[in-house]
Amino acid sequence: MKPSLEDALELMRDLRARCEWDAAQTHESLRPYLIEEAYEVEDAIRGGDDARLREELGDLLLQILFHSVIAEERQAFTLHDVVGGFIAKMKVRHPHLYGDGARQSWEHMKAKRRASIVDGLPADLPTLHRAFRLQDRAAGVGFDWPDVEGPIQKVEEELLEVRDELAHGPAFDAHGVPQYDERHEQLEDELGPGAGARSSKREVRHAIRCRRTVGHSARAHRGPGRAGGIGCAVGRSEARREGVSQGPPRTLAPSPRTAP
Repeated sequence: MKPSLEDALELMRDLRARCEWDAAQTHESLRPYLIEEAYEVEDAIRGGDDARLREELGDLLLQILFHSVIAEERQAFTLHDVVGGFIAKMKVRHPHLYGDGARQSWEHMKAKRRASIVDGLPADLPTLHRAFRLQDRAAGVGFDWPDVEGPIQKVEEELLEVRDELAHGPAFDAHGVPQYDERHEQLEDELGPGAGARSSKREVRHAIRCRRTVGHSARAHRGPGRAGGIGCAVGRSEARREGVSQGPPRTLAPSPRTAP
């Protein structure tokens, strides 16, 4: 008889009861490992290594079991509650298979319940990943270019603005100490969020404006606007006022693989 998910759950409960390291873990202490394991699953997929993918999926399952058992001990929820929520969500996503509804885009379904396109996106997503998901969500409600010419024109337009910013005022000293003055902020604003620090507060406000613009523009059947490539009308001066530095980098705890 092959091992089951219930066997894995019982093993996790036993580890929490008898292993000092496992018993000491919390949701917070396990956060870095969950992210690490997800990246390792992605790496195995990219490498096309089925044996490694199977192993890494097991490590990712460990994190799901870990958090579920910790929540169970707190009487917050159980793994069975997680599974129940998963089943219910999948059926809602497929009303044409598990109900009387018509087939429709899941992104379109979720957009109806969001206050803004940033809702549900983790605050710590890498900047480029976050930008991709925001654009993906905007496209999911019909706000996108019909071909590649639109994005190409926007890239060229932004590059011209960067050149214009560099052409005004004294030249930047490429070998000196960076001067984080107003001109630096203006150039950083033209280059985009990936070029420097941006606060989550600014991103949230930016996304709320995006959502409003997306909704209006989709109804009017207009093309994507200038800022951010998805019709986000954000004032330059206001954006600069909202920009603040990020906090200190996080320190990761020892790897669980080296635990006793």
